[in-house]
Amino acid sequence: MRLNRRIRIQLAIFTVVALGTVALMVLHFIQLPAMLFGVGRYTVTMELPKSGGLYESGNVTYRGTKVGRVETVRLTDSGVEAVLSLKSGIDIPSDLRAEVHSQSAVGESYVLLLPRNGTSAPLQNGDVIALADTSVPPDVNALLAAANTGLQAIPRDNLKTVIDESYTAVGGLGPELSRVVQGASTLAIDARKNLDPLTTLIDQVQPVLDSQTDTSAAIQAWASQLATVTAELQTHDEAVAGVIVKGGPAAAQVRGLVDRLQPTLPILMANLVSVGQVALTYQDSIEQLLVVFPQAIAAGQAGILGNLNTKQDYKGQYLSFNLNLNLPPPCTTGFLPAQQQRVAALEDYPSRPAGDLYCRVPQESPFNVRGARNIPCETVPGKRAPTVKLCESDEVFVPLNDGFNWKGDPNATLSGQAIPHLPPEPASAVAPPLAAAEYDPATGSYIGPDGKRYTQSDLAKGAPENKTWQTMLLPPGN
Repeated sequence: MRLNRRIRIQLAIFTVVALGTVALMVLHFIQLPAMLFGVGRYTVTMELPKSGGLYESGNVTYRGTKVGRVETVRLTDSGVEAVLSLKSGIDIPSDLRAEVHSQSAVGESYVLLLPRNGTSAPLQNGDVIALADTSVPPDVNALLAAANTGLQAIPRDNLKTVIDESYTAVGGLGPELSRVVQGASTLAIDARKNLDPLTTLIDQVQPVLDSQTDTSAAIQAWASQLATVTAELQTHDEAVAGVIVKGGPAAAQVRGLVDRLQPTLPILMANLVSVGQVALTYQDSIEQLLVVFPQAIAAGQAGILGNLNTKQDYKGQYLSFNLNLNLPPPCTTGFLPAQQQRVAALEDYPSRPAGDLYCRVPQESPFNVRGARNIPCETVPGKRAPTVKLCESDEVFVPLNDGFNWKGDPNATLSGQAIPHLPPEPASAVAPPLAAAEYDPATGSYIGPDGKRYTQSDLAKGAPENKTWQTMLLPPGN
């Protein structure tokens, strides 16, 4: 058979293509040199407690990429060894875990290499992955048997009831469940965005939990008391219901009362605030009064008790009406002069004079010992002053005189403290100041404003008693 030149060229081309295809299949796809002679590969031994369904020619992956295959799986005295044939040129860290996984429930096991870090030395030919760094999946048969046992333990009738009731509970709630899922997803996204604060909160939550542990006894006591309260509420359920039913109308009546009192109630409350502040300032004095007052009442009752079963029983206590007038004399220092004093018979109500009016004699003077000058300062213990301003300042009380110079205008001896006084007037218009003087009732003598002694016989003790108003107007002796 004679072949022409064209056919010979076609056969030659076909032969070259066929040889190239066979070579490509042998070298690239079948990788026959690597399988027969280990070209471009190295082997690593993997220790396993059991095979876990691993078989020869199974895949070996690293970071989701195939890097080799299982060359052999053999038994050892302590378990199973799997020889892994890995591709050269891919550096796999030696500090890793080797896990056997299944791509499905029926098999197709493969080896997954999980490095712990990327800085350790790469695997070398002949390395061994220790048993402590390997794992195999659980036995599928055991899982299926356990699942079957669990399903058989569930009563079918009860399971049907649960499914029916679940359908009744969530039937038609698709939109609501969708919103719940979307809300949970949004919450998870926000939690991811705020991951650092959340981790900080978790790390620092221990002191809060410790406080709950330390106060467990108090929490238990509170829970017990709450249980007691709820039990009492349950016992008096009708009364509580009555309060709830009648509470609304009662609140409406109270509101109506407040509305009627609205013009005056705010003023009253504001005044009560001021009264409360004063009471708080004088708390110690009020407490002392509350302590002393019962003792005073007891003393008075003791005086009454002393006259029981006596002839004076019907009289009660003995009272003395000895007024001791002018002993000591009244204090006039620090008050308005006689020219400015208002006549008591007038019925008008003039404004209060400017300034502070009180007895301005020394604090140890026998005049008006219970006057304003001896009031104890509530906020400054040990100090006595007539005004709060003087109590709060560093100044001390300064008297106007020695306490015995009672006659004349008290403004004449003014020593720096503000006190009401007469407005300036011409000297001719100023009337002589009125004066009062003590007198001796035995002789009728007295000392006048000029310091001289005078005697008026009709004021003496032996003066005639049958006097008329005309004789009172005449000079003595007429």
